[in-house]
Amino acid sequence: MSIVVQDLALGGDGLSVMVKDTIDIAGYPTRASSNALVDAPAASEHAQVVRALLGAGCRITGKTSLHELAFGTTGLNAWTGTAANPRYPGYIPGGSSSGSAAAVAGGLCDFALGTDTGGSVRIPAACCGVFGLKPTFGRISRQGVMPTHSTLDCVGPLARDMDRLIEAMGIIDPTFAPVPLPEHLAIGVVAVEVHEQIQAVVNQALGRSHFKLLEQTLPGMSAAYGAGMAIINAETWAACGHLLQTGRVGSDVADRLRAASLTTAKFVEEAEITRRAFTAEVDAALAITPILAMPTMPDFPLRVVDAADTRAALGMTSLVRAFNLSGHPALSIPLESASGLPIGLQLIAAHGADELLCAVARELVRRLEE
Repeated sequence: MSIVVQDLALGGDGLSVMVKDTIDIAGYPTRASSNALVDAPAASEHAQVVRALLGAGCRITGKTSLHELAFGTTGLNAWTGTAANPRYPGYIPGGSSSGSAAAVAGGLCDFALGTDTGGSVRIPAACCGVFGLKPTFGRISRQGVMPTHSTLDCVGPLARDMDRLIEAMGIIDPTFAPVPLPEHLAIGVVAVEVHEQIQAVVNQALGRSHFKLLEQTLPGMSAAYGAGMAIINAETWAACGHLLQTGRVGSDVADRLRAASLTTAKFVEEAEITRRAFTAEVDAALAITPILAMPTMPDFPLRVVDAADTRAALGMTSLVRAFNLSGHPALSIPLESASGLPIGLQLIAAHGADELLCAVARELVRRLEE
């Protein structure tokens, strides 16, 4: 059960960090947990975020495993082994940043970096009971991050508490500066279809937070989910489709890649129209309440033994993928059901309002702990 695919000892004696193996570290191959990239050459230079970590004196202790080619939501990986979920044994770690979330949950590092193209930081954060942030699209440099081209993907941190998550953001984004919480802030609670026990826990947490709560709707979410799927399929096929020729791509990801190859230019064009419409819809809602809230996942995580069908598990991302399409920052806060299963509370903010999003999340958690 592999969380770390490469042990490292780079940098200073500051915070310990693990890095998803889609992010280049000079002198080491970037394999994205795929046997198809087993012969990949060592990266010639550090990714920009890695340079930022080292410049801040962080100690990079390992590269973490992931759902192969970052193209899956469960975190299952037959080649590297599936990262064990430290806090919820027997349950999936979530994907694709499975190893990064599991490393944080298991106390192997102070924080970890993942990437999020359709929920790939927030889903494993929710499954493993940690905090995970997808920053505003384009806010964190993707230089040296696989795939080279993406209109959805974001590098983001995972941590066990909000103070550490905020500290991590300040390291990887020099423009990030914590802000005070505004007075009389209201949260818009978005109605979505989820397991009733999950909704009950989320409602209780929001109620206990004593923020002003207003009902909000995002009727375009379903269309945005489909559009996000079309774009990720087109972009992943463009980046990774050639790897099918090796015959070494895992069967689940190979099936998804073959399906992705059928994405037409017309599908992408229609998805871009949906992107513009949904982005405007979210912006309008955030003009009413500067924070939106909903669960991170519609149901509890699957058990590993029940999660073999990757495509059947894609519904796990029904509440997160739309915000990759729109580019808004989104954060998952760990909660737990009465039966002891993980639940995520997702908060969303305006483009560029990552500092406000983190401030609200930190204050909400503080109030829950009173």
